[in-house]
Amino acid sequence: MIVVMRCGATAEETELVKQRLTQAGLGIHESTGEERTILGAIGDVRKLAPETIESWPGVERAIRILEPYKLASRKLKPQPSVVECNGAMIGGPEVVLIAGPCSVENLDMLRLTARAARDAGASMLRGGAFKPRTSPYSFQGLGREGLEMLAEVRSEFNLPVVTEVMAPEQVEMVSEYADMLQIGARNMQNFSLLQEVGRSKKPALLKRGMMSSIDEWLQAAEYILAYGNMQVVLCERGIRTFESYTRNTLDLSAVPAAKKFCHLPVIVDPSHGTGKRDLVIPMAMAAIAAGADGVIVEAHPDPDKALSDGAQSLDLSQLGILSTRLAGIARVLGRTMRNHPGNDPGYQPEAV
Repeated sequence: MIVVMRCGATAEETELVKQRLTQAGLGIHESTGEERTILGAIGDVRKLAPETIESWPGVERAIRILEPYKLASRKLKPQPSVVECNGAMIGGPEVVLIAGPCSVENLDMLRLTARAARDAGASMLRGGAFKPRTSPYSFQGLGREGLEMLAEVRSEFNLPVVTEVMAPEQVEMVSEYADMLQIGARNMQNFSLLQEVGRSKKPALLKRGMMSSIDEWLQAAEYILAYGNMQVVLCERGIRTFESYTRNTLDLSAVPAAKKFCHLPVIVDPSHGTGKRDLVIPMAMAAIAAGADGVIVEAHPDPDKALSDGAQSLDLSQLGILSTRLAGIARVLGRTMRNHPGNDPGYQPEAV
């Protein structure tokens, strides 16, 4: 249930409402805007009628949230959320570029990619230390050694790191090295993992499952929120359809749809969404045009020799081209990209 306090309600009135809701066994999530405070009452609200709550001092109205996702709902928090990750701001006026290799292979490769990402205006570095692979014979990642490399490169290039965590027992270890925990598509409904990431309070990147509806995706995010972590970023990465040309079908309609129903930032992964290098840049551009708060792409100094997902990885020159084109689109939309000349009003973007 949402309890909307009146404009001008006193702190004492708000505190009294919170006390009464707590006494009814409800959890409280408070969202304070410029003009009024909104309280989200989480739990079994059947004991309290909206009419009763509306009679309390300072309350303007009380509304039941019918959606299964309560904390993620726009009804609870009408204004968009911004997730802060060690200096990177996702969901604000900046369009965020996250780039890096699919898998951490060695320190030299990671340094080259991180330098190119930083120079392209990327806000964060991605890289997999643990890799969920369809075949047990494929490269599975370097584990802790890969995490140590990511932490070393983060310090060198001042880029926050996002990397995947695959199991609840890995959360504590990965959190020691990473700034953001990625939950991959295959783990979107690994509820034990979602709960543990929620308890960690570490910013989380939640990828949409390849066979999941938008509603299921938002309910997965709700697990993390419900366990105390409000720092969640949604990532559309394509779904399975009958189309066989692309690895997945990148559902860009999910971006405005998710933003309509929830307040969490939404980014797009065109690398996994298409599986084809030549489609990554055009689909990344389309994602920003559709309202995404950023993109996460795979990049590698020599994609044809990458140990995983080389076919969908940009080379480092293509990463620069991507950044230039995203900056041009961002400027048209009244947004910016960090440290990019496209922020200058006199900048002329490259012709597409």
